[in-house]
Amino acid sequence: MSDFQQSTADVTPAHHLRLKKTIVMVGMMGAGKTAVGRALAQLLTVPFLDSDQEIEAAANMSVPEIFARDGEAFFRAREAEVIQRLLRGSACVLSTGGGAFLSEVNRNAISKHGVAVWLDADTDLLWSRVRHRDTRPLLRTANPRATLEELVSKRVPEYSKADLRVPCAPPVSIEMMAKRVADALLSRPDVLEATDA
Repeated sequence: MSDFQQSTADVTPAHHLRLKKTIVMVGMMGAGKTAVGRALAQLLTVPFLDSDQEIEAAANMSVPEIFARDGEAFFRAREAEVIQRLLRGSACVLSTGGGAFLSEVNRNAISKHGVAVWLDADTDLLWSRVRHRDTRPLLRTANPRATLEELVSKRVPEYSKADLRVPCAPPVSIEMMAKRVADALLSRPDVLEATDA
């Protein structure tokens, strides 16, 4: 076991975690990218950003409204611009939309300036989290469960290109998932390291 293959539980108050690159949360809608990302940012005491929120703020419209008015291609172009801008800023935790990592442009930018962490959740868990929400434009279909399954099968091969994979298995609290991600990141001293305070 190397010095970096340790757990956040091993990091005593005499140590702290230093983030060197932006952590980019990727995965399906409902995987917990925003909730876990926010908890991870608190754990690491770094800023948390959400690419969808940044797009909404710039457009003064919600993501579903942008999809409805301008279409998915327009949204994806704005998304790529926002992600590249955020990656050039200070190291932080960045949550992205479910489709962001499908773009080769985005994957290359994330690989160059940050580290991609895939929150891998199975379809049943995803469906339990998204089925009662109407804020998912891609699920506004006659059979949203079937649409979700189709999206998962298409996207998993792309998500598997992420630098790190952290499985989501219920019941696990948001805070525990954040610790799991931090533990996985400690295997990457180019991204996160425990240092003397």
